Amino acid sequence: MSITISNISKSYKKVNALTDISFEVKEGELFGLIGPDGAGKTTLFRILTTLLFADQGDATVAGYDVVKDYKQIRNSVGYMPGKFSLYQDMTVKENLNFFATIFGTTIEENYELIRDIYVQIEPFKKRRAGKLSGGMKQKLALCCALIHKPKVLFLDEPTTGVDPVSRKEFWEMLKRLQQKGITILVSTPYMDEAALCDRIAFIQEGKILEIDTPQAIVKHYPKPLYNVKANNMYALIQGLKAYEHHYSVYPFGEFVHYTDKRTDFDSSDLNAFLESQGLKDITIEPTAPTIEDTFMELAK
Repeated sequence: MSITISNISKSYKKVNALTDISFEVKEGELFGLIGPDGAGKTTLFRILTTLLFADQGDATVAGYDVVKDYKQIRNSVGYMPGKFSLYQDMTVKENLNFFATIFGTTIEENYELIRDIYVQIEPFKKRRAGKLSGGMKQKLALCCALIHKPKVLFLDEPTTGVDPVSRKEFWEMLKRLQQKGITILVSTPYMDEAALCDRIAFIQEGKILEIDTPQAIVKHYPKPLYNVKANNMYALIQGLKAYEHHYSVYPFGEFVHYTDKRTDFDSSDLNAFLESQGLKDITIEPTAPTIEDTFMELAK
């Protein structure tokens, strides 16, 4: 295993950031840690990258213990924190050269690994890092994390605040890096990105809810799910919540995702109830659950 985590817990005064966390990441795997802000993702990343001590539990990264072998881990991993942390008054080229020098290497020595990413930022190599767009900052930070050819790559919410096109490009780059044998542990609050991982772990309030492949997790959704639509979204949500047989009601794009307590759900009865609430143009149709639906169900 490339990463092993066994019964890790961490508290900040009265706040339990992590509670008895255990899972493994296989060598060469693209593993996603999925959860909202404050779920404990960053705390776990800091423990695994030797920046923070756990209160209890053990962990290894690339075969090294996170406490005893911290020097070896720091030479074996790449870490891209959620906040852009490069030197903003230095140019793109200067940042890359600086991090390469720290690890005793050069841009040229590991150019093959970063080439696909570097060619996109090379036209801006004389620009100060602080003047780059969000997408370009992200690519520069990834290049700096890869410059020493790490065995394991930690990416803490790398696409937060980045435009959709750059997000898509970033995940395509991760897939190519995975093909080169790098183990990747990435955290994200975006449920659509979870589907791009080999396996995912849902984390909420410092606890792991479930670990499996995205496809298997979606299959665990326990009830038939329906798309419901009407002429007034707010009134529709309130109406569905007032319906005595409702189990869950969540807005989902232009629809509301609805599940019913009954096993013999009849849409005509619900339709009549919503009409009695003054709603019009009502549609109720079955739909397939998504990873987001499954997370909301587990988080309940």
